[in-house]
Amino acid sequence: MISDLKFLGQKAAQQVDVDLMSKFGYTIEQLMELAGLSVAECIAAEYKRGKVLLCIGPGNNGGDGLVAARHLTQFGYRPSLFYPVQPSKDLYKALMLQCTAFKIPVIQDLDAGLNECDLIVDAIFGFSFKGSPRAPFDKALLALRETDKPIVAVDIPSGWDVEAGDPQGTGIRPDMLVSLTAPKLCASGFSGRFHYLGGRFIPPELADVFGIPTYPGTSNCIRLA
Repeated sequence: MISDLKFLGQKAAQQVDVDLMSKFGYTIEQLMELAGLSVAECIAAEYKRGKVLLCIGPGNNGGDGLVAARHLTQFGYRPSLFYPVQPSKDLYKALMLQCTAFKIPVIQDLDAGLNECDLIVDAIFGFSFKGSPRAPFDKALLALRETDKPIVAVDIPSGWDVEAGDPQGTGIRPDMLVSLTAPKLCASGFSGRFHYLGGRFIPPELADVFGIPTYPGTSNCIRLA
């Protein structure tokens, strides 16, 4: 039942990822693939096909966004990437190579991209982020705060505290939040239209601990609110 679902703090969320890989044998590539597919499925469930601008950060949240972009292309959307800081790790190079193979363009002008898109995906910072955003992401988040286009946040809205959320009300206001694995504590402050849970990879042992509801049919996502 959704009422039994637990919301996780930062340390608990980090420990879940550690357990998935060390205890249950998942690789980071598997988790990213399933997470990104979940994000794409959530978008397909609520938004019509059109131009999607994915704002990609330098860490795992950004990796989820790159995977989502590839699946969105296969779902009939027209994604583009704002990806100003591209890591040198082989994992991210491979994900970018896949996006290139699917002819997903990378834009440099964020303002122009925001004007031209129908939907924005915030895949900049995940639950491990702390502190204040630095360039170029500080200006990117300001632009996302000011846009009137709907935003889909991957796991947590970038710039929010993973536990406290956005108590001052100065952060981005996503239309959809896709919580991955389990919702984080900040999700209790989400006030957008759609809250989904994605990432259908939790073994029964962990699903029972965190109260993960049963996913419907063959779907990789479930609507929470």
